[in-house]
Amino acid sequence: MAENVYEGMFILDSNRYGRDPAAVSGQIDEVIGKAGGTILVSRLWEERRLAYPIKGHRKGTYWLTYFRLEATELAGIERQCRLSDSILRVLFLKVDPRIVDAVVAHAQGGLASETDTAKADAVGEGDEEGVAEDEAITAVDQSESEPSGTESASE
Repeated sequence: MAENVYEGMFILDSNRYGRDPAAVSGQIDEVIGKAGGTILVSRLWEERRLAYPIKGHRKGTYWLTYFRLEATELAGIERQCRLSDSILRVLFLKVDPRIVDAVVAHAQGGLASETDTAKADAVGEGDEEGVAEDEAITAVDQSESEPSGTESASE
């Protein structure tokens, strides 16, 4: 059977992660390693408030992992994650083999040119929003001045 590359998004217990980040994130690597998988990238995504409580927790730490694994072993990893007290929720997606290198490089943050391009795009988008906002204000000013002139003419 061929190995596939998977993206795993784990929601971790923020309290446990705050006390011992290495141990909690190490559980993920350990579970994948025991199943015969190879970790490509494993990193913190973000900590945020959950949309709804999961197992009584209102806050979660998101952990992103890319790994290579036999397809038949994925169910075992899901089971181990459900049994863990530190992992609140998990989602696995199979990564298309054509884009594996680009996705993994992006997750590592290794492509400086992509980062620079993204920053330039973000600056450009902010400028466009500012221009659109200025145009909207101008349009409102013009529409307000037209009715007042019409009212004075009819009076």
